Amino acid sequence: MVINGLVKKEFLNRGGILKTAELKELGLSSRQIKRLIDDGVITKIKRGFYELTDNIISDEVIVARLFPQAVIFLESALYHYGYTDRIPLAWQIAVNKYSKTTQYNIDYPLIEPFYHEPKFLDIGVDKIIIDGVEIKIYNRDRTICDVLRYEKKLEKEVFNNAVVRYKEDSRKNIRKLFEYAEIFNIKNKVQTYIGMWL
Repeated sequence: MVINGLVKKEFLNRGGILKTAELKELGLSSRQIKRLIDDGVITKIKRGFYELTDNIISDEVIVARLFPQAVIFLESALYHYGYTDRIPLAWQIAVNKYSKTTQYNIDYPLIEPFYHEPKFLDIGVDKIIIDGVEIKIYNRDRTICDVLRYEKKLEKEVFNNAVVRYKEDSRKNIRKLFEYAEIFNIKNKVQTYIGMWL
């Protein structure tokens, strides 16, 4: 069975991943979906999510399509901003602490969820577009607050690099940094680590 152009185009329009419901909206039956899997045209990523087998998708896009409410967090955000040279072993994402934990058990890409109070989840979120897919990521200033909050979880070198590179970054926003520091109750820490550079 040759995948028709419409379905292939739809995969590409949505960052290379479609849900079962989206495939059915395109007119495919469960039997046709199974046939596409058997023929090696599409691959099941996790229950209810599929990708084109011969299409390489970036990990960020997979994470964003599988978990649209998640936010790229901590070391993964540091890597995106160039505040660390170390590629994280897993995609660190901030998620709602009341979300179902089993949904994050996937083989690929490796993810490490951090469970947050819902009221803190949307603070400092930026949106970037990769391959036509919107990806949520914490901005530079929120990310540095997270670095200070999770200092004990980070290796010393990663922590120090992040602080030094942030202070050198012309795109930082000190007003926002202190705004977030107030919310997370880490003003003293921000003053200690960042304040001396201002």
